[in-house]
Amino acid sequence: MKFNRIDRENWHRKEYFEHYLQQQTTFSITNEINITILMENLKKKNVKLYPAFIFMITKIANSYREFRTSFNSEGELGYWTEVLPSYTIFDKKTCTFSSIWSSNSPAFSEFYSQYEKDVEKYNGTGSMFPKTPIPENNVPISMIPWSSFTGFNLNINNGGDYLLPIITGGKYSQVNGEFFLPISLQVHHAVCDGYHASVFMNEFQRLADESEEWL
Repeated sequence: MKFNRIDRENWHRKEYFEHYLQQQTTFSITNEINITILMENLKKKNVKLYPAFIFMITKIANSYREFRTSFNSEGELGYWTEVLPSYTIFDKKTCTFSSIWSSNSPAFSEFYSQYEKDVEKYNGTGSMFPKTPIPENNVPISMIPWSSFTGFNLNINNGGDYLLPIITGGKYSQVNGEFFLPISLQVHHAVCDGYHASVFMNEFQRLADESEEWL
């Protein structure tokens, strides 16, 4: 992984960044994505929704610098050349979860294979973070499959300097024969505006509609 430092003094976003960082302004947006086509293609391939959800989010994050901008462990501002998915897996015995991560792959089949290996190895360990070391360049992803929602807000009190996006999915619903998945995106306004949040949602919808191509 490579971290590219940003020259804050000459950055086009300098005024926005400093204003919203000082205010510690974050915001979330929730949208219902039509996943009817995606569900049809997943069924054909006998593939679960969650790993596809993770793959799609990671692909979007790696396509836009705004979703890869953060402070590194040395407090430097910059952006990662790529981010990895850090996602939760549920332990049915204890009703708790573990947070693990998987390597990236441009091909979904390769990612899916790695995902299944990681889940099999680390599920049921009783540890919150069983897979270490945890890379800095990770994007937190989770899903709440037991309940749908029309809004979801996650707050991190980390000095106001956590800049990477946080994505949460909910239980999908069926309306008039179509499937809808609620997705909440939490971002820091210092690096992301409403435009970028909209790009994220529109890209997720596009990937869902074009899922036959990458599945």
